[in-house]
Amino acid sequence: MAQVGEIKRGNEIGRKRNEKYIWVECIDCKAGRWIKFYRRKYSSPRCRCCTVAGERSYNWKGGKTKTNGYEKVRLLPSDFFYSMAMAGNYVFVHRLVMAKSLGRLLQSWEIVHHKNHIRDDNRIENLQLVTDERHQQITILEKRITKLEEKVDKQAKLIKLLQWQNKQVRSEVV
Repeated sequence: MAQVGEIKRGNEIGRKRNEKYIWVECIDCKAGRWIKFYRRKYSSPRCRCCTVAGERSYNWKGGKTKTNGYEKVRLLPSDFFYSMAMAGNYVFVHRLVMAKSLGRLLQSWEIVHHKNHIRDDNRIENLQLVTDERHQQITILEKRITKLEEKVDKQAKLIKLLQWQNKQVRSEVV
């Protein structure tokens, strides 16, 4: 058995390449292993078992992440809503909130729409369950409403400008 910090060449320890290797112990589980030693540095102080995804990972954030502004949460296989999970056992929070509110699993074709368009606002009163067709209709109508509101604002500014100009002309005439 090698001592911690011992350095050997690859051919001495049964590796293919003749590079330097150092014997280190994992800082979590104390398992020993040979890892490449290059320019007086080596990779992770943890073994593969201790750096895997999940609670043992040094980068664990409680099973929460974000993708394109949408929050996702990791579910355990024992969770009732686990069948809604995607790759990596993650499910979008807005879908999970809607499913819990309805008390059933959501079908893959069901879409949860954010009424205020804020992707991480997952309050149930901000969510609406729709089909793909309905979601497209809502999106088209909301875009149209936004354009019309912009036109109304533009027209209101133009009216104020014309009223101001009319006032100026009247004051010059008198």
